[in-house]
Amino acid sequence: MELVTGAIAAGGGCVARAADGRVVFVRHALPGERVVAAVTAETTSFLRADAVEILEPSPDRVDPACPHAGPGRCGGCDWQHVALPAQRRLKSDLVAEQLRRLAGVDRRVEIEEVPGGHDPGGHDRDGDEGGGREPGAGDGLGWRTRVRFAVDAAGRTGFHRHRSHEVERVDRCPLATTAVNGVGVGSAVWRGAHHVEVTAPPGGGTPVVCAETGRRGLSSPPALPAGLVVDGRTVQPPGSVHMTVGDHRFEVGAGVFWQVHPAAASVLTECVLAGLGAVEGERAADLYAGAGLFTVALARAVGTRGSVVAVERSARACADAARNTTDLPQVHLVRADVTPAVVARRLRTPEIVVLDPARQGAGVPVMRALASLDPAPRRMAYVSCDPASFARDLRIVLEAGWTVRSLRGFDLFPMTEHVELVCILDRPG
Repeated sequence: MELVTGAIAAGGGCVARAADGRVVFVRHALPGERVVAAVTAETTSFLRADAVEILEPSPDRVDPACPHAGPGRCGGCDWQHVALPAQRRLKSDLVAEQLRRLAGVDRRVEIEEVPGGHDPGGHDRDGDEGGGREPGAGDGLGWRTRVRFAVDAAGRTGFHRHRSHEVERVDRCPLATTAVNGVGVGSAVWRGAHHVEVTAPPGGGTPVVCAETGRRGLSSPPALPAGLVVDGRTVQPPGSVHMTVGDHRFEVGAGVFWQVHPAAASVLTECVLAGLGAVEGERAADLYAGAGLFTVALARAVGTRGSVVAVERSARACADAARNTTDLPQVHLVRADVTPAVVARRLRTPEIVVLDPARQGAGVPVMRALASLDPAPRRMAYVSCDPASFARDLRIVLEAGWTVRSLRGFDLFPMTEHVELVCILDRPG
């Protein structure tokens, strides 16, 4: 069908209208384009489609840098066809729409560029050997320090196609750093593996490959210039990587969450601490603490006269956090899910709270528990990678009288619709 596309929608596609009035979500398009779209899924109320021919292109359209991008191909990148400045405008549009619709907030957030990528192929745009681009070159490539590859039935790596279990065969990802691609995971055979994840610390050091097999088992582990962990067991050391933020060296085990953009940990830590203000001697809580990124920063900021309660449910992440805070006796680790009961009973009346939940957000019960703390924390920092779940959670504390002190957005995921938000909230009154 021939369509004229409207605004960008969550999921990375554009909204259009079919002749029968149904909404059509069109991937591989830009707002204001006239396209020929092929329907890929149908319900009684809406259609999904791919733009397979561009009749009237947007001035923001560019040629994709990746040969695997496009209709029916790799589902990992939403916006390979969009110029980087336009990507940030579209992300700003998405954040504003979610805030307005789900939180009742009329606010626009500028999405800030974050330097840290380079040419993953080691060539410049003219094809000359150049040893890779300098960080901050601004091409939106070469920034992923961790990549999870799917594995097909033949044991070869790739990425799932959009809304599909089919694997697009990919050896090297243009979004990955040179160190990640240099491990050579795509050249090996991984029969029996469900997926293979490669992590390469941005400051150098030995990468680690983590393979998960489920019940099948890995038939023959390949020889790679990296550590290898299979189903949680270290087959070839090391089984963890080291990340440096400021002057602190973090140990992060295979499979434990860490920000994928090389500058993300530093940028987010600086933003959170600046938003919280002076905290020396205060009681702090770090929810969804992971390997301890914000825990360490908070512990140093509150000092020995203060305290930090860090809550994390993953046993492996808690073990990493314990190692990463061994020289910080003011830290108390709690291995538990973040629940209303934990918020009410285990946080020790915090004066400041930091929460960095997974994509689904903290949820209404936890946000209500935080808003009900008595005495109320004086300030809260919410770090989110999903505007929709963030907006739903934000509404709860706004209705309880909290106010937004600041809200910043960072483009930590170029070529995709994803964005990172940091919101600083002040207690009622």
